[in-house]
Amino acid sequence: MRVSSSSSHPPPHTLAAPHRRVPPSQPFPGDQAHEAYCACGDPTATRKLFDKSPHRNVIFFNVMIRSYLSHGRHRDALCVFSSMTAHGVRPDHYTYPCLLSACSAAEQLLGGLQVHGAVTKIGLDSNLFVGNTLITMYSRCGRLREAEQVFAGMAYRDAISWNSVCKEMVRSGGARPNAATLASLLSAVTDISTGDVTFLREMFDDMPHRGLISWNAMIAIYANNSMAAEAVELYRRMELEGVEPDAVTFVSVLPACGDLSALALGAQIHDLVRRKKNLCPNLFLENALVDMYAKCGHLRAARSVFDEMTQRDVVSWTSMSMRESGLKPDHIAFVAVLSACSHAGLLEEGRPDPTVEHFTCMVDLLGRAGRLEEAYGFVKQMPFKPDERVWGALLSACRLHSNIAVGVAAADHLFKLAPAQSGYYVLLSNIYARAGRWGGVAAVRAAMRRRGVKKTPGWSNVELEGRVHTFLMGDRSHIQSPDIYAELAALTESALHDVEEEDKEGHLAVHSEKLAIAFNLRVCGDCHSASKIISKITGREIILRDVHRFHHFENGLCSCRDYW
Repeated sequence: MRVSSSSSHPPPHTLAAPHRRVPPSQPFPGDQAHEAYCACGDPTATRKLFDKSPHRNVIFFNVMIRSYLSHGRHRDALCVFSSMTAHGVRPDHYTYPCLLSACSAAEQLLGGLQVHGAVTKIGLDSNLFVGNTLITMYSRCGRLREAEQVFAGMAYRDAISWNSVCKEMVRSGGARPNAATLASLLSAVTDISTGDVTFLREMFDDMPHRGLISWNAMIAIYANNSMAAEAVELYRRMELEGVEPDAVTFVSVLPACGDLSALALGAQIHDLVRRKKNLCPNLFLENALVDMYAKCGHLRAARSVFDEMTQRDVVSWTSMSMRESGLKPDHIAFVAVLSACSHAGLLEEGRPDPTVEHFTCMVDLLGRAGRLEEAYGFVKQMPFKPDERVWGALLSACRLHSNIAVGVAAADHLFKLAPAQSGYYVLLSNIYARAGRWGGVAAVRAAMRRRGVKKTPGWSNVELEGRVHTFLMGDRSHIQSPDIYAELAALTESALHDVEEEDKEGHLAVHSEKLAIAFNLRVCGDCHSASKIISKITGREIILRDVHRFHHFENGLCSCRDYW
């Protein structure tokens, strides 16, 4: 009879019953039964089976050790190993990582040292899994020097190796690797937590000699962890210290420029790329330039770079026209085109074979066109379970067209999917307010208070002379705040000379977008109108990016044609 381990983890009595029916003359079912008991989550039953077995091989001992480990009984696991050696059973490459995990959790340094000696003796210290577990064991026992020695001596390292050494150094709070290890660590680790980034930056700043690889790695770490401002700041510092950037530097910092809409810095880097004639053609660098210009709203420059490319891939074409060149677009390209159709009001142009992202764009497209009942029906007939993005698109459309019934239905789903997301409460409150349903507004605000939800303040960026300035609503922390508010007051006077004095402040006062223009969130209607007026008064083109699209304001008009 064979008993297989089951992922559904049946209760132990269902496995014990068949064992009682096994005739004494038949061989004991052994490893499979033992594995099944271990999977049941019952180390006591596993131990009973273990003790009854007349022929305990290495697999039996490994399963027993694992069973104790999985239930936090680390000292019991070590006792099983002692019994294993007493019975003359030789451990294998599965045994040692389990033992090291037990030593690590129980902080048994002496036992860990003995295991390390044993694996070295039989040549298992070169095993990747064993090496990773040794790093963790030494780190947890406070022996960072030994952990670093194991790491440095590994012939091959995977993501777990790098992750282990980084996280355990952070956990130790003060240990520093040597320069060679740190340079390798920085170049390998890019997707880590915010706390780890801070720790790595401290190590980076402590390095006596920072080569180009270390600079590139630290910039990439910031860029890959959505810390665009820090990436740009570090690039500026790199320039000041006279370190010559290369293509890798630019590929990392250009997306950060795009995220911050730092067009001037991005264009400066592009000029530097042109002067360094050996950098292009480079597909990754040219794609980064196209993406940066597109994110900054400078589509003519993006197209110019695109046209000059000698080679293009799907990333290149995603931002441009693909069908005419015979290259098959991917799902990201379709999402970009659908989003463009939605924001331009092009209802008939946007119907592809869908993924959930495409459904979201279709809901947005129908909703913005005012066909809310059709959009709601579309959501209910989706072959996927609608997620937060789908219901969020529908709720936004309901705010645009003041549809309370569909808006409430969408909000109910959103409050379950994202109960702490303040934006959805604000949207529903705005729908009620537009309809004069003040009781509904009060109910939404009461729900926010009851659930502890707080509205996140809006913020806006503006780039000036290579620096990115950030403003919150009503912000007076900027060193030039007096001048900014004076300029805003002058614009208020020019724009609203026929409006009562007490109303002018409400029209053009202290929203973050206006502060940024005078010196992104979905731009509010008030700020959108103000931006058109300011562009006409000052005779300047204003490019404003919110979370959905770009707005090019020129001579009192916006590129979105007031459809956003």
